[in-house]
Amino acid sequence: MFRFLRHKRGGGAPDGAAAADEGSTADSAASVARADGAPEVDADTLLQRLEWTVIRRLDGLLQGDYRTLLRGFGLDLADLREYQPQDDVRYIDWNVTARLNVPHVREFQEDREITAWFLIDLSGSVDFGSRDMKKRDIAASLTGVLARLLTRHGNRVGAVLKGHAQDARATVIPVRGGRRQVLHLLDSIRRHASVNTSAGPAMQAGATTDLSILLREAYTAIKRRSVVFVLSDFISTPGWEVALAQLARRHEVIAVRLYDPVEQTLPELGFVMLQDAETGEQLFLDTQDRGFRERFARLAVEREEKLRAAFATAGVDCMELATTDNLHQELLRFIDLRKRRSRLTTGGLREPLVAALRA
Repeated sequence: MFRFLRHKRGGGAPDGAAAADEGSTADSAASVARADGAPEVDADTLLQRLEWTVIRRLDGLLQGDYRTLLRGFGLDLADLREYQPQDDVRYIDWNVTARLNVPHVREFQEDREITAWFLIDLSGSVDFGSRDMKKRDIAASLTGVLARLLTRHGNRVGAVLKGHAQDARATVIPVRGGRRQVLHLLDSIRRHASVNTSAGPAMQAGATTDLSILLREAYTAIKRRSVVFVLSDFISTPGWEVALAQLARRHEVIAVRLYDPVEQTLPELGFVMLQDAETGEQLFLDTQDRGFRERFARLAVEREEKLRAAFATAGVDCMELATTDNLHQELLRFIDLRKRRSRLTTGGLREPLVAALRA
C-alpha cells in the first residue's frame, strides 16, 4: 500500500495517487495520504452525527426489522423443509432425509438477543482515502451505525481490533450493550488510528499485514455463536482465507470490503514518488505511462475476482463499501440482497439473486 509523497507535474496537488510495482500492484493496492489537516472527531460527536444522518433514517426504513440483515441463533426446532442450494449443510436432518429420500434441513426458533462482533483491520493500508473520507473513517462509521442499531434493540456488541502489522496480538473489546459501549468501540478505533498515524511506516519497516492473526484471535475470543462483521480492505499476506472459512463454520460472517476508487483505476499524475504505508518502501513511477496504468487496472480486477472467489468458498456474504459511497444507501442495498437470499432459502427463484450478486 503506497501513499503519495511528491509529484512533478504542474497544476497543483492531485486528489489522490496510487501505484505499485508490476508484480504486486493489485495486492499492494496503492494509496495516498490525505493532507487536509482536519482534526480528529471524538467518538461522541461522530455517534451524534451518525444518529442524525444515518441511524434514524435506517431505523425508520427498517421499522425494527433489523433481522433482515442479522439473524439470531436459537436451539428450539421450529420446522423442517426441503434443502435449497444456499442452505447451510450443518442443518441437514439426516434421519428425515433418509426416510423421504429428499434432503431436508431444520429451522430453529430465533433468539430474541443477537450478539454481534466487529473485526476491524486498522493497518496502514486502511488509513487511506483519495478524497474526504479514508477507509478507516468508513469502517468507524459503519461500526457506529450497526452497533447503535443493535444496541437500541437490546442486543450486545463487541470488537476485535488489529492495528500495526508488526503487532503480534489483537485488542479484544468484550461484548456489552448500550450507547456507552458504542462510544467505547468508536473511541478505541480512533485511538488505534492515532497510534498508527504517529508511528508511521518507520515503526513497521519490513512488516506487512497478516489478516489471519485478527481472524484467529476472534475465533478464540468469540465463544457464543454470533454475527461477525469483518471490516478490512483485505490487503494481506496469503493464508487469511483458511482462517475466514474456519470462522464462518461457527458464526454467521459478513465481510465488509473497504476500498477507494483510486485503488482500481490509477489516475494520470505524471512522475510521482510513492511510499508504502506499512513497509516504508519507496517507488518513483511515471503514471503517464498508459501501458502501466492498464496493467495496474488489470491486476486490480484479478485481485477483486480472487477476493470474491475466496468469500464464496468460505460461504461468506460480502458488502463492498467505497470511500465515496453513501453509507445508508449501500446498507439498504445490501439488506435488500440479504432479504432476497432469505426468500431463496424458503423456495424462491435462484437466478434473480445470482444475477443481482454478480451485478
